Amino acid sequence: MNEYPGERLGLPETGPRSIARAGRRIGALVIDYLAATIIAVGFFGYDQFALPGEAGITQFAPMMVFAVLQILFIPTAGGSPGHRILGMRVVRLDGAWVGLWRPIVRTLLLVVVIPAVIWDADQRGLHDKAAGTVLIRA
Repeated sequence: MNEYPGERLGLPETGPRSIARAGRRIGALVIDYLAATIIAVGFFGYDQFALPGEAGITQFAPMMVFAVLQILFIPTAGGSPGHRILGMRVVRLDGAWVGLWRPIVRTLLLVVVIPAVIWDADQRGLHDKAAGTVLIRA
């Protein structure tokens, strides 16, 4: 039986390299989605008040920008802007570079939402398990 999230992964209970908890994760998600929405408004003319169908493809602009931010920042900065602002990093369990395909898989599953809200005992979402990553405190 695990006493704390991340124990069976060999991670500490608290401090650097410990599993990032839900509050930080949700905060990072809010930061990233707000940034994506602001970018979508500025560059794609996204209108958040348009009725479904009226906006055309721009109705998906915030989610597309969100995905691009995740895919670009995870391998280059170690996490999305929200992750980094709130002191988190996305890493592989073996400590190696996450590479390019892991952020793509992780982000595609994150956009679907369901894998991100289903966690295991180590508080890793299905999107992290599928990508072989873990979100830790920096």
